[in-house]
Amino acid sequence: GKACELAMKEMDVDSARMTSLRDELLKGLLSIGGTSLNGDMDNLLPQTCNLSFNGIDSQVLIGQLNKNLAISSGSACTSASIEPSHVLRALGIGDELASCSVRFSLGRFTTSEDIAKALDIIRDAIAKLRMSP
Repeated sequence: GKACELAMKEMDVDSARMTSLRDELLKGLLSIGGTSLNGDMDNLLPQTCNLSFNGIDSQVLIGQLNKNLAISSGSACTSASIEPSHVLRALGIGDELASCSVRFSLGRFTTSEDIAKALDIIRDAIAKLRMSP
């Protein structure tokens, strides 16, 4: 019926908005040296991306970021476990890089300003972690 049609239209709009915000986040994160995307750009979900930050322990980074951002490592299916995600393993990502990986998720109410703020926070945290011995 009409309600279903409307919901589908809203979902498409939401999905397009999320994809564009996720791409904004990705572009910003990938501009940080030593950062790589885990997975295939064409098969990403609109609201999430998983990246590895070379030489940075994801648990330490998440500890830094958790004060300001909602964030986790691994896949959504294993977010409670510290062990590198089986999803990353399936993508052929070794344990070392997997232990540097962080999953970023956008919420329905995430804005472009939120992304810009998050990028500043993430860049700062990574710069500090790379400086410390």
